[in-house]
Amino acid sequence: MLVAGLDGPQGAGMTYTTALIMEWLSSIVWPLARVSGLLMVMAVFGSRLTPARVRISLALALTLMIAPLLPPMPKIELFSVGSFLVLGQQLLIGVALGLMTQFLMESFVMAGQIIAMQTSLGFATLVDPMNGQSAPVVGQFYLMLATLVFLAVDGHLIMLRMVVLSFDTLPVSDSGLSLPSIRDLIGFLGVMYQASLVMALSAIVALLLINFAFGVMTRAAPQLNIFSIGFAVSMMSGLLILWLTIGGFLGHFDSMWERVQETSCTLIGTQCLGGQ
Repeated sequence: MLVAGLDGPQGAGMTYTTALIMEWLSSIVWPLARVSGLLMVMAVFGSRLTPARVRISLALALTLMIAPLLPPMPKIELFSVGSFLVLGQQLLIGVALGLMTQFLMESFVMAGQIIAMQTSLGFATLVDPMNGQSAPVVGQFYLMLATLVFLAVDGHLIMLRMVVLSFDTLPVSDSGLSLPSIRDLIGFLGVMYQASLVMALSAIVALLLINFAFGVMTRAAPQLNIFSIGFAVSMMSGLLILWLTIGGFLGHFDSMWERVQETSCTLIGTQCLGGQ
């Protein structure tokens, strides 16, 4: 057994065995892997706007703060083949929790893109700073609103609390997430599409009625060029629909955020009381 001693009057009698050092490293490495997986893909922190050094530093700082609150880590040899499997499972748990917030944000982006395409506002595009791709301005507007509301309701703190709770229900081992939990995560994609369609349904129905009116006008007056005025009318109608439907944004966010918390709790195998 290796023993490391400290010289001097303050270090007299203080010895650190290899087992003690490995135990201390285990209490840091396994939580760090799970927290890093969360911050790697979570909304706001997982975007390209956040440098990698900032994410790594934040993950290390959060790990040092929550390490005393966690249960004792199992005695797993850090420098072994099995430790890589355990490390991958911890990353997978953190990534799964972070993906839930990404699904939440992408549902609003999808709703904005549907509205933009239906209201002729899809021609106005903006480079998405999250992924570096071009997207309609309406989708980016909804994304910014969802991000601000997510931070306002302390969504990032709630997801960090989920990670801390996961160490009680999903202890550090080579088992990780169960197959039903992964199926729930995949099934949440259907919930995201459903929420996007519900949010954009009012705009779709309103534009359907406007296009139907254009069709009637075309039959009644064939000499009238509908395409010359239809584009402007659709765009103005789209802006009016956005103004009328923006009041229900918080209601849609609350319902989706509650679903995200419920699915996250099911994912880590714990009970959520009152959406907390």
